[in-house]
Amino acid sequence: MFLHRRTPQLPTPQEALRGRPTPEFTVPSRHTVLGNPLLGPYPEGLEVADFAMGCFWGAERKFWQTDGVWTTLVGYQGGYTENPAYEEVCSGLTGHTEAVRVVYDPRVVTYEQLLKVFWESHDPTQGFRQGNDVGTQYRSAVYTHSPAQAAAVAASREAYQKVLTGSGHGEITTEILPAEGRPFWPAEAAHQQYLDKNPAGYCGIGGTGVSCPIGVAPAEG
Repeated sequence: MFLHRRTPQLPTPQEALRGRPTPEFTVPSRHTVLGNPLLGPYPEGLEVADFAMGCFWGAERKFWQTDGVWTTLVGYQGGYTENPAYEEVCSGLTGHTEAVRVVYDPRVVTYEQLLKVFWESHDPTQGFRQGNDVGTQYRSAVYTHSPAQAAAVAASREAYQKVLTGSGHGEITTEILPAEGRPFWPAEAAHQQYLDKNPAGYCGIGGTGVSCPIGVAPAEG
């Protein structure tokens, strides 16, 4: 992806690119793996979760491989620019993360189980980077859609911090904010299900190797 030489820093609303009132591209209608629509409205009974954990190509694959996930799509969230383009987000001048929207059936997979995938699939202690991917767009984040989700994220963060600290890792830097007021802007067609279209493509996803104690006994060691 992009390795920034300067120290990453979030722009202020005044510094951010202005964007545009409508997107410059169209989003594919269906998921290439799951076959379901990418954009809502979604069937009754399904719920939405938004995660950012580094490059969204590998992050999306983690979730579409999870039982109970109905569809996934990648996009940009947590910044200021309306309808941003990929190059703009990578410039660091939009304030967005590379995010994954996960639409799931809570009768099959719980939000807590999705959080376990989230925490264990990346290193949430790295600030504005994920491995060799450096930039504000690679920061760890969860954007919540209900008070129940917010409470679950807070509890899981506390639980995971304990085992991370015990394993010699630093403080979690994950951004935890309401999705309300932070629109999810779908990314370009080429980025949707990228690793299905390009099985040998780049994937920067890699966890700490520390198990997250959500719904299971705390990890040993």
